[in-house]
Amino acid sequence: MLVIVVENAPPRLRGRLAIWLLEIRAGVYVGNYSAKVRDYIWNQVEVGIEDGNAVMAWRSTNEAGFDFITLGTNRRIPVDLDGAKLISFLPEENQEISR
Repeated sequence: MLVIVVENAPPRLRGRLAIWLLEIRAGVYVGNYSAKVRDYIWNQVEVGIEDGNAVMAWRSTNEAGFDFITLGTNRRIPVDLDGAKLISFLPEENQEISR
């Protein structure tokens, strides 16, 4: 299983992804391909993402049962904690403090 989610992606990239994967929601693409094809598709994302951001997740034989990679600026960033890949949140910019 392969899932790619893109935000602020140019129409050209979205069209290219739609050739290989099924777009089940706006910017959410799914499919089932080998590692070689998965790498080819991710390379297309890297070349075409411009100012957007993307994440790709796929089935893996690790403890979690999946792995993922990100590209571009996003508040969610991957971190490695003793071999487990987790997500950390960056603080919001210009966040008002409630009192």
